[in-house]
Amino acid sequence: MNGLSNGMKITARIGMVNYINTAPLYEVWRQSVRRADWRITEAPPSVLNRMLHENELDLGFVSSQEYALHPGEYRIMSDLSISSTGPVGSVFLFSELPIAGLDEQLVLLSPQSQTSVSLVKIILEEFHQVHPRYRSGLASELGQDAERPAAVLAIGDEALRLAVEARYPHRLDLGEAWQERTGLPFVFAVWAVRENFCREEPDTVFAIYQELHRCLREGKARLPEISAIVAKRVPMDEAACYRYLQRIEYDLGNEKQEALRRFFEYLIKRGEVPASALPLKVCGKQ
Repeated sequence: MNGLSNGMKITARIGMVNYINTAPLYEVWRQSVRRADWRITEAPPSVLNRMLHENELDLGFVSSQEYALHPGEYRIMSDLSISSTGPVGSVFLFSELPIAGLDEQLVLLSPQSQTSVSLVKIILEEFHQVHPRYRSGLASELGQDAERPAAVLAIGDEALRLAVEARYPHRLDLGEAWQERTGLPFVFAVWAVRENFCREEPDTVFAIYQELHRCLREGKARLPEISAIVAKRVPMDEAACYRYLQRIEYDLGNEKQEALRRFFEYLIKRGEVPASALPLKVCGKQ
């Protein structure tokens, strides 16, 4: 977290996910943005979701479903996301069994992203008519006395580690499974801005928007260098990290917005979010 050294008033509280998939943006941000009045909090999506909802942040990268859960509280910052068209490479269901064999079996769900939890349930229950038992937890924290799950949902850096270890005979890339059924990309995370902050601080929102896009442009141009920096976190091969980051998409154009709407329609039908999640609300004068 970035603090203040001179007593300057904080004008924006920003939530950042520090997974490898944000590195093309966030590595450049950390190196080049020098705004003591913008306070950064690094955390997994689930923590940022809670903080934004509880007004501990003004804006941040959060799970797409967080916006849909509280649509009256937020607006979506335009043309920014974490998304993929087809395989995403870091949101997997790793399984001991083929998907069809998971009916009534225990599936461990990562607590770090509610979007991925809902997406895997849609894929299993709606697309494959498979109804497992679910428990929340991390694959890395399974105790010896716990029932061994037949499959685990892992996201972000944990998913990359499990993919490298190749300990599960079956794995399902959720971005790929979604595209195969819908023909659409999938949007895992959006930049959500609290409604009152968007309304009261439009100049600050626009300044942050500009910096985010500048960092993203520079990060994409420096992708081999950034891949070399972050690959050791997993650890994974630098070339594999580069190929992975090339697949991650950061825009929120018309097709991505249609993909969000389709996802929210499933969530509304399943009773997981209110019908007011639609239509989408975009923030700003950008």
